Amino acid sequence: MVDELEYKLDDSVTERDLLFRIYRELTTIRQGMTKALYAMAEAEKEVPEKMRRFMNYYHDVVHVKAAYVELGLTPPREIDQEMERNHDRALQILHDLHSDGGHFEKVRREMTTHSVKPRYDHTRQIAKPNGEAK
Repeated sequence: MVDELEYKLDDSVTERDLLFRIYRELTTIRQGMTKALYAMAEAEKEVPEKMRRFMNYYHDVVHVKAAYVELGLTPPREIDQEMERNHDRALQILHDLHSDGGHFEKVRREMTTHSVKPRYDHTRQIAKPNGEAK
């Protein structure tokens, strides 16, 4: 068992002092975690985490292929196949996010009601409740 004195800086530090230090540190950690979780939730209002991570991965694969090309090398077939798979999967995910009730469809709907009008027309992509496009 570790000697209790190892945790004290000097004899004037009491157990109460040590507990108070732990309390302060846990409070600081909790406050930091709260801020981080709030920021993540705010960011996910625009882009779901699944989409953000997938697009980061897709972007990484594009850069791997570009590294081969920059060196004058032919990228391995596996890299090209992964690019093809990512392309198809990106289309599927985007379709789901833009479809009725999808995350991006909800964002577009919110954009049309904002006091600052968007430069581009997003209402053309929003389906009416009966399924007809505007």
